Amino acid sequence: MSAHNNCGLCKVNIENLSVYDGQETIINNVNMEFHCGELTALIGKNGSGKTTLIKAILGERPHTGSITYLDHEDGKIKKLTTGYVPQQLAFDKSTPVSVLDFVASSVSKHPVWMGHKKALRSSIQSRLDDFSVGHVIDRKLGDLSGGELQRVLLAMAIEPLPDLLILDEPVSGIDVNGLDMFYKKVSELRNKYHIAILLVSHDLSLIKSYADRIVLMDRTVIAQGTPDEVYKTKEFNEIFGYALKEADVSGNNI
Repeated sequence: MSAHNNCGLCKVNIENLSVYDGQETIINNVNMEFHCGELTALIGKNGSGKTTLIKAILGERPHTGSITYLDHEDGKIKKLTTGYVPQQLAFDKSTPVSVLDFVASSVSKHPVWMGHKKALRSSIQSRLDDFSVGHVIDRKLGDLSGGELQRVLLAMAIEPLPDLLILDEPVSGIDVNGLDMFYKKVSELRNKYHIAILLVSHDLSLIKSYADRIVLMDRTVIAQGTPDEVYKTKEFNEIFGYALKEADVSGNNI
């Protein structure tokens, strides 16, 4: 079976999507589409509605307009498998839960305090190894670095293999090496499994290297296209021009 056939989803089509909070419009008339086999980055200043859009796609915020999932024959997909890595995992860092316990609790109904079968440990070890965090399997969850925790969460988000993987600023607070490793792993997932990946991020230089498409938001979509196309727009320069100068990531005369 080819990687292309692993994914039943062809594209996600969002039309005229708006989210309201009482009388206030949080995001308005969002129109965009993103495809399997592509990494689409959602960017914008704080408060531009990126996380609200993610929550609408996940079914956590009521919205008007439509979100349609289409297969390769343009037929609608009724049931979609979605993986999700949140911005931060809220948990008590003093809790004596190991990485093995944490991952096992998501894939097995067997109580963690009764120990783990060898086959389950072996399966989890293999999955963590794939994300270069096999060495943390017996560590306490609260003792992991930010990068290690996010890679553990990423390993969990693709089991079972999703049609759509949503990453909501999954690398905030991670050092440069951890960032690059995370983006490389996400790219590998896209290439290996041909899944659709929607990533919210502020890392402009890494997005330029890894994203296939970029959607720039300011409560609605104000620009979308390839990284080069979006980074050359007036709208992008008005919001992020200063950041590019500071970070010196402008590259080819963007």
